[in-house]
Amino acid sequence: MKVRAIVLAAGKGTRMKSSTPKVLHELCGRPMLWYTLAALREAGIADIVVVANAELAPHVDAFGVPTVLQREQLGTGHAVRVALEGIAPVAGGRIVIAYADMPLVPHDVYHGLLAALGEERDTAMALVTAAMPLPSNFGRVVREGAHVRRIVEARDAGAAELAISEMNAGIYAFDEDAVREAVGALRNENAQGEYYLTDVVEHFVKGGRPVRSMQAPDHEQVLGVNDRVELAQARRAMNERLCERHMREGVTIVDPQTTYLEPELAIGRDTIIYPNTSIGRLSEVGEGCVVGPNARLSNVRLGRGVTVRESVLVDSGVGDGSTVGPFAHVRGGAELGAGVRIGNFVEVKKSSLADGAKASHLSYLGDAIVGEGSNIGAGTITCNYDGKNKHATVIGKGVSVGSNTSIVAPRTIGDGAMTGAGSVVTKDVAPGERVAGNPARPLPKR
Repeated sequence: MKVRAIVLAAGKGTRMKSSTPKVLHELCGRPMLWYTLAALREAGIADIVVVANAELAPHVDAFGVPTVLQREQLGTGHAVRVALEGIAPVAGGRIVIAYADMPLVPHDVYHGLLAALGEERDTAMALVTAAMPLPSNFGRVVREGAHVRRIVEARDAGAAELAISEMNAGIYAFDEDAVREAVGALRNENAQGEYYLTDVVEHFVKGGRPVRSMQAPDHEQVLGVNDRVELAQARRAMNERLCERHMREGVTIVDPQTTYLEPELAIGRDTIIYPNTSIGRLSEVGEGCVVGPNARLSNVRLGRGVTVRESVLVDSGVGDGSTVGPFAHVRGGAELGAGVRIGNFVEVKKSSLADGAKASHLSYLGDAIVGEGSNIGAGTITCNYDGKNKHATVIGKGVSVGSNTSIVAPRTIGDGAMTGAGSVVTKDVAPGERVAGNPARPLPKR
């Protein structure tokens, strides 16, 4: 039985007061639309179409799903009708309706919804409901006994209906043949003059077709985002969910309220994350690491037993047992080997440091290759930019670079060489050679 999904995303989102389409606003590093698509895919629904407005449509291709354009926003029923007109019919298929501005809906809600609909063709529709605190702007689920009879939008509800605490979450599953027939029969005779998808419930009931329901375990899972206050609330809820997931997998997060994670991270067991730390962009953190406090990792790979304190690492890799920080900046494709030490106020950019290399204080290493076991003294700079082009510096194994050395690239310093404090290296240094001065010259051999 083929299951497809229609994601409604054409609302203008005027309460966001933004030039960015509402469903592209991010929480925890991903747009709201991303979360809806990810949950549907995790529920096993791969065939998805997004109903978009003209502003959103050009951006949807990046999510790997097709788009149907809703040129006029005439209600949810109209949006579904437009989507169904844009996809080929599948006899006996199932259609799930989801919203792009409901990023907290987990995949198991969609699983439960499809289970409630079942495989028998006599059931036309299943919907997700939630017990919500009053007052609420959600539509009310009106029942006769255990049976759903209709849904009343809050703006059209009377006093008795507004007292109902079971709300319609706005997530549905349909027998495809039934929903195609029902949306074609919708009328816009309501306070908004819109075509409400919820009116199909009464249509099915009058036709003797059962409408089933499943209740969401937590009403917060089905809350929508309409403004930036609600976006911040959803962000907190999602971050709490992400932190909890990693803690249950063996990661210690000292203070989840001040730790900021994104989806699709890999964090190894026995890693400790201290407060005011953010980890994002598909970063991978090995086992037994210590990250933070006050650290930011973005697209970073940390090996086992790495320590990062009060530092920023972006687009880089760090080998087993290395230490970074405090107050270091590692970026731009930098690669640190095992047992490397990057200390306070050191910046490493597009450079590789082999196992055991050290730059402990106040240095800049840009476009450099540093060999195994070499030590970079405090205040050292690789002068990699000549005003037009970047140039590389190559420092061999076991090199001792004295404090306040400036290496004017392109330069090579051979294995076992040494520079004196304050040297300005303008020529290559041979292996084992000792140089000092401005410009640096070889020192007499002992």
